[in-house]
Amino acid sequence: MDHHNAKKSRWKNFAVVLVYRAMTSKYLRGVCRWEGGVLMLPSFCSVCIKSTHETNLSEAHAMEFVRSNTSIPVPKVYQAFERKGRVYIVMERIKAANVGNKWSSISNTSRERIFQQLRPMIEELRTLQPPKGMGVANVDGGPIFDPRLPTQSEWGPFSDIDDFHKALVDHQDIGSVVDENYGDLRELAAFYRQTWSQPVFTHGDLSSFNILYDGERVVGIIDWETAGWLPSYWEYVTAGNANPQNAFWQAEVDRFLQPLPHARAMDSSHVATFKGLNSPELAVPSKRCRNFFCST
Repeated sequence: MDHHNAKKSRWKNFAVVLVYRAMTSKYLRGVCRWEGGVLMLPSFCSVCIKSTHETNLSEAHAMEFVRSNTSIPVPKVYQAFERKGRVYIVMERIKAANVGNKWSSISNTSRERIFQQLRPMIEELRTLQPPKGMGVANVDGGPIFDPRLPTQSEWGPFSDIDDFHKALVDHQDIGSVVDENYGDLRELAAFYRQTWSQPVFTHGDLSSFNILYDGERVVGIIDWETAGWLPSYWEYVTAGNANPQNAFWQAEVDRFLQPLPHARAMDSSHVATFKGLNSPELAVPSKRCRNFFCST
């Protein structure tokens, strides 16, 4: 980038920060709407700004990657930058309702038409090929973001799915633990230890609130902060569980994603076995655990 363009870019970034701060001040806060941490500027602007403490540039890069390589409706990114440790993403504002807020009023016929559009979108997402040597990582090869993961929201990157699974259980030999409260965990250990194909590009939060529709047409898939190269089952187990207010969606996931009941059961087993979603510490005496992937 030459000096002139760099200077112009700095001024544009400064203008975005200025607008964001003004619109979030106590004087102008009521002028705009907030939707899931995204500042919706007045409708005549046709743009919105996402900037939370967890917003990462990889979300903007994921949207650009999907938009450039598929026909999936994704908001266009106009600007994405980091200033003083905070990321700002200026993107297209898709004027449509999310499926979750309107689900009870959508007819069964319209619901099926929505699912008919989602299925090929997911299939198209799966056609994306990871760069050579890519493991479990975000689109840039950096750490994945997922608030469901233990102890922290950012994990990795990992060299492969095997290493990712080891981290999920803090390298403990859960297959050796048989506890009256948690049962035999060898099935979960076997699930993690199986041979996995390469990671697939995954949205990671296909809740009903991240699917926008207009009439019976799906016009947007939003909130790509959890997107990245992940195990093939990850999309399915997160789609119904990522948002606590999205419990009803779990019964609908099979209508647009390949049903993976065993993977869901294993994911539930992992959550139930560990101390909630905020700690990788096994909820059984640690002295009974050895190296998770020990050869003996």
